[in-house]
Amino acid sequence: MGEGGDSSARGSEQLRLELGQEKQMKEMLELSIFELRNTLTELERRLGSVEDEGNEWKTRYETQVELNRQLERQTDGLQEKMEHIRGNPTDRLSSIRSFDQMPVGSLNQLLKQLEEEKRNLQNQLKDYELRLEQEAKAYHKANDERRMYLAEISQMLFLQCSGLMLKLLQVYGS
Repeated sequence: MGEGGDSSARGSEQLRLELGQEKQMKEMLELSIFELRNTLTELERRLGSVEDEGNEWKTRYETQVELNRQLERQTDGLQEKMEHIRGNPTDRLSSIRSFDQMPVGSLNQLLKQLEEEKRNLQNQLKDYELRLEQEAKAYHKANDERRMYLAEISQMLFLQCSGLMLKLLQVYGS
């Protein structure tokens, strides 16, 4: 009878030890889940700020592209007008007659004005091209950062889930 009592005491002691280990493992897993959630929340917050920034650059880029298209249409329209005037001799003659009637000083002033307008338009076009190039670089940089954060989030989640799975296997696999 004494041996049966010892065996029973050892069995209940064994169960208490296993229960204690299970409680410790449960606490460890709960802490790990809590940390995972906090990490995930922080990474999602960082991703959200990068995506917002990326959207701003994307909007600026698209606005610049649309402005460039409008300028290209204006340029095409002006070139068509020039070709039309060059191609129609009567129109050319009428403009020549109107210039013939203008005094030389007015013609020189008109020429300077047209040259200045041409320089301004060329400078404006160069500025727009430069801005477009800078906006495109900034957009691509922000997009690359966004991708890097996404990859980092994925890797962190994978590593943490893998670690959690290993812990579970150690606890329940043995």
